[in-house]
Amino acid sequence: MQDHERAARQSLIDHCRAMNASGLSLHKSGNASLRWRGGLLITPTGRAYDRLQPEDIVWLEADGRCPPGQLIPSSEWRFHVDILNAFPDMHAVVHAHSPHATALACLGLEIPPFHYMVAVAGGDRIPCAAYATFGTPELSANVMAALGGGVRACLMANHGQVAVGRTLAEAYALAEEVESLARQYLLARSVGPTRDLPPEEMQRVLEKFRHYGQQRSDD
Repeated sequence: MQDHERAARQSLIDHCRAMNASGLSLHKSGNASLRWRGGLLITPTGRAYDRLQPEDIVWLEADGRCPPGQLIPSSEWRFHVDILNAFPDMHAVVHAHSPHATALACLGLEIPPFHYMVAVAGGDRIPCAAYATFGTPELSANVMAALGGGVRACLMANHGQVAVGRTLAEAYALAEEVESLARQYLLARSVGPTRDLPPEEMQRVLEKFRHYGQQRSDD
């Protein structure tokens, strides 16, 4: 195994351990993947992240086939494969059972435009994908229906959340943002209905986000 591949595998392990440490997803829950050499690297199923080694990370072909001699991939490999195939400019997926996002998902609620930062996920709301049994093609289809049109994150009914990024760090950061927004929304809802921003304002915010964080070049 070459050094750059070992580093990619270790990065998956490090981000999953960070999910545990931060409370974003506890114990063996959640999973992550990274586009790699015409396929993807993904965490194995049922393994504690603090015990994973780079050799334990599973490589899947682009169609989801798993070459022999490896551990069994995450049970959610289907939506990782489908997302990376559908969005060629995105290269990483993080799935977490974060507490507040999962609480909303168990209520079947999306995150509406109660705060302008909802636009960080690429749309004017963060949708909630319909429920299907974990690890099934039906669940993957539901997740794919919720994503698209620039939306890079969704809740998953009675399950958790998924976030997509150009890099693993970006996908992980977006999952953190979704969890933070879910917590804020639940707090606001505990007092009363939220005063959601109108569509025209969210469109202005989305346009501003297209250039957010970019620096001027020195000519």
